[in-house]
Amino acid sequence: MTGSVREDGYASSGNTEMSPEQRMPEWGGDDLADPAGTAGLDGDLPGVDPTELTDEDLIREMHSLHRTRLDTLRHAADSALANHLRRTAELETEYLARHPGREVDPSRLRDA
Repeated sequence: MTGSVREDGYASSGNTEMSPEQRMPEWGGDDLADPAGTAGLDGDLPGVDPTELTDEDLIREMHSLHRTRLDTLRHAADSALANHLRRTAELETEYLARHPGREVDPSRLRDA
């Protein structure tokens, strides 16, 4: 029995050889091109620069992204997923820059 093929040419079930980033034509590795026109009117990508956010706003933004992660991964357009991945990386990078010595919960560690 052969697996069905979605309209975009990718198998609808089973393991694929490419990651979501590789399947998205607008994803260029570390940089994100914007063929869909999702950039702001001044050419910037959407979202407030994470360095300009207060700690409270940074946490709120990360919480919102993590809350919508699975829905975005499963159902959003490729450009929306690429934007979600980019924004998550920006916010988490800023959080780690602000909290390099963040407290690690010992109960979350595995035995070595």
